[in-house]
Amino acid sequence: MKKLLVLMVLVLTVAVLAAPSLLGFSLWRLGDALAVATGMGAKLGCSGYFVSGQEHGQIIDDLASYTPINRRLTLEFGDNRAEASLFGLAATSATWRPGLGCSLDIGDTAPLDTLVANDDWAGAAPVLAPARLQDTALQAAVTGLLAADQAAGLQTRALLVLQDGKLVAESYAEGYGPDTPLLGWSMGKSVVAILLGRMEALGRLPVDPPLPLFAAWAGDERREVTLQQMLQMTSGLDWDETYAPGSDSTRMLFQAHSAAAVAMVSPLAHEPGTTFSYSSGTTNLLAKYLHDRLGGPQAQLDFLHRELLQPLGLRQTLLEIDPSGVLVGSSYIYSSARDWARLGQLLLGRGRVNGEQLLSADWVARAIRPNPSVNDPRYGYQLWLNAGGDSLRWPDLPADAYAMQGNRGQVVMIVPSRGAVLVRLGWTEGEYPVSAGLGQLLVALPADR
Repeated sequence: MKKLLVLMVLVLTVAVLAAPSLLGFSLWRLGDALAVATGMGAKLGCSGYFVSGQEHGQIIDDLASYTPINRRLTLEFGDNRAEASLFGLAATSATWRPGLGCSLDIGDTAPLDTLVANDDWAGAAPVLAPARLQDTALQAAVTGLLAADQAAGLQTRALLVLQDGKLVAESYAEGYGPDTPLLGWSMGKSVVAILLGRMEALGRLPVDPPLPLFAAWAGDERREVTLQQMLQMTSGLDWDETYAPGSDSTRMLFQAHSAAAVAMVSPLAHEPGTTFSYSSGTTNLLAKYLHDRLGGPQAQLDFLHRELLQPLGLRQTLLEIDPSGVLVGSSYIYSSARDWARLGQLLLGRGRVNGEQLLSADWVARAIRPNPSVNDPRYGYQLWLNAGGDSLRWPDLPADAYAMQGNRGQVVMIVPSRGAVLVRLGWTEGEYPVSAGLGQLLVALPADR
C-alpha cells in the first residue's frame, strides 16, 4: 500500500508539472491519461518494433514527441508482444501477428489468432523498379530537401517522386530505406475509401447504398446519413477529434475493443451534408461498413489482399486491425514510400494500373470533387483537395493537386497537371511545410516529359 501511495504521488506530481503539454492532460483525467499513455506506448511500440524494425530508443523518442510523460514509459518486448506501463501502473500490452500487425490486448482477442493474411504473391504486380536517377537536378533537390528537413528538426524519413508512373528520385534518412514500412496515420483513411471504390467497381456496392447504413441508426435521424456524406466528412455526426485523454479519438485508438463502436453511438451535431467536420471516427465506421458488407474479419482481409495489395504489388503495406478484427482505417497503416507512390499512381491513373481498371474513372472523379459543405469544400472522398474553396490549401502547388495526409506530416501528393506523385514520410512534431517543401520539388521536376 505504501508503494502504491508513493507511485500515485509521483504520477500526480508529474501530471501537475507537465499538464500544459500533455494533450490536454488534467488531474480530472488521470485515469484516462494513464490508459492513453500506456495504450499508445504498447500499440505504437509494438508496431514500431515488429513492423518498422525500429530500435527501442527511437520508439520512445517518437512517443515522447506527443507528450514528455511518454519518456517515463517502461516499454518491454517479448515473444510477439509489447507491454507498456507508467510508474508500474496501467500496464497495457499489444500482440503482433504475422501479416496482421499489432493489436491491443483488449477484451477477447482469441478470434484474431485464427485470421490468416493471404501472402500468396503469385501473379501479383511487380514492385517499382529501382530509381532511374537520370535527372540529377531533381535527385539533388530531393536529397537536399531531406537534408534541410533533418537540419530543421522536421525528421523527414523518406522522400520520393514518381512521374508518369516511373520512379525518378528518392532519398531516405539514416536507418530507413525503400522497404521500410512507416506509419501513415490518417493516410489510411484514403485507403479505406479506395477499398470501397473497388467494391463499387466490382458491383458489390451500389453508388448510393440503401439507408440506413447501420441497423443501430434505423430508429433515429442518423438513418438519413449517406455513404457519400461519410466519405466526404459531412455526415453531421458529433465527434471529438482532439487527442486528449478521455476524448473520442483517444478512447477509440487506445482504449476500445472496437474502434467503430465509439463513433457508432455518436449523435448528429449538424444536418447531414451541410458541414465539413474531420472525424477519424467516421472513417472507422466506413471500415466497419466495409467489414460487414464483405462478411467479417477474414473476408475483409482476403478482399484487401486480393483486390488491392496484390494488384498493386504492395508487398510492404500492412493495414492493422482492432481487437475486434476490423481494420483501423483511420490510423493504423504501415507502408513503404514506394508502396505509397503506387497508391497515389492508382488515383493519378484514374483507377487504372497495369492495364486493369481497379477503380472506375467515374469513382475517381467523384472522389476528388469538392464536397457541398458551407465551411470547407476542399475535401473529397477521404482526400484533401487544393482547390474548391476561397483559397488554395497549398499555394505553392497547382490547383488540381490533392493528397492523402496523416499526422506528423505524412503526405502522398497527387498532381495530375504534372503527372506526378510526391511522397513524404516522417515524424514532424507540429506542422510540416507541405506547400513549400513539395512545391520546391515540383520546381525541379522536368516539365517536358
